[in-house]
Amino acid sequence: MNPTHTGELSALLTAFLWVVSGTFFERASKRTSSLAVSFLRMIFGLAIISIFLWIYRGNPFATDASPSAWMWLSISGVVGFVIGDVFLFEAYVRIGTRITLLLLSLSPVLTGILSYFIFGETLEPLAVLGIALTLAGIAVVILTRGEKKNLKLRVDPYGVFCGLMGAVGQSVGLILSKQGMRDYDPFAATQIRIIASVAGFVLFFLVGNHWQKLRVLLKDGQSTRMTAAGALFGPVLGVGFSLLAIQNAPAAVASAIMSIMPVLIIPINWLAFREKLKWFEVLGAMVTVVGVVLLYL
Repeated sequence: MNPTHTGELSALLTAFLWVVSGTFFERASKRTSSLAVSFLRMIFGLAIISIFLWIYRGNPFATDASPSAWMWLSISGVVGFVIGDVFLFEAYVRIGTRITLLLLSLSPVLTGILSYFIFGETLEPLAVLGIALTLAGIAVVILTRGEKKNLKLRVDPYGVFCGLMGAVGQSVGLILSKQGMRDYDPFAATQIRIIASVAGFVLFFLVGNHWQKLRVLLKDGQSTRMTAAGALFGPVLGVGFSLLAIQNAPAAVASAIMSIMPVLIIPINWLAFREKLKWFEVLGAMVTVVGVVLLYL
């Protein structure tokens, strides 16, 4: 393990950034269309990351990446940003946010299995325990959020399938990114993923003729601004630090830490919106914190 914990700290920062970006995207999607927001965030993300790379590296484009890196990272962008997200948003609609997030919490397990077979990454027993506690705490938080009358699970086979595919898309996207990135700059690698995702969304919109949804979003100034802000914290900074995380830590460990978003939302809602805390939420959060701490040992 890296003694500086660069990977683990980057994963934790990623989780915070994704909470912020998720707040912007949720509000924009409620006003317009989640599919349009998902596409537009990538367009904004490409513009922002290009400016960032121009300042950071002196070149606005990842022209120094190898053909192999372009291939793997492009596939990663389509799998993670396009295919995975389309399934994920459909799952939110069909089975609700909590159950979708619960299925998405399987992603670190899938990532660990894939990274073992592809990269030969093995985990120490303490890391396995940390991942197990982290996921258990997340599950408690997700399943106890909301009023009791709303806790009944909605069994929709296709919705469950979409949730699982969202988890698979996230896991495979990370593994493909690690395969293509190697020692390459994580933020330049992020640009390659975004370029591929934009191309994938263009094709998806052409086939499904979803352009009207995008036009509606662009006419809503507030939603457009929220999407741009979310793009900065999500596809640019969030994804960039997530690649830095998997570059410096085992993929399963980084994925587990990045999955704690449902737990991070608890203190934010309590402080910002004065939401009442529930004992099981607090217990789940504490278990998650213990699990994450174990991943740093």
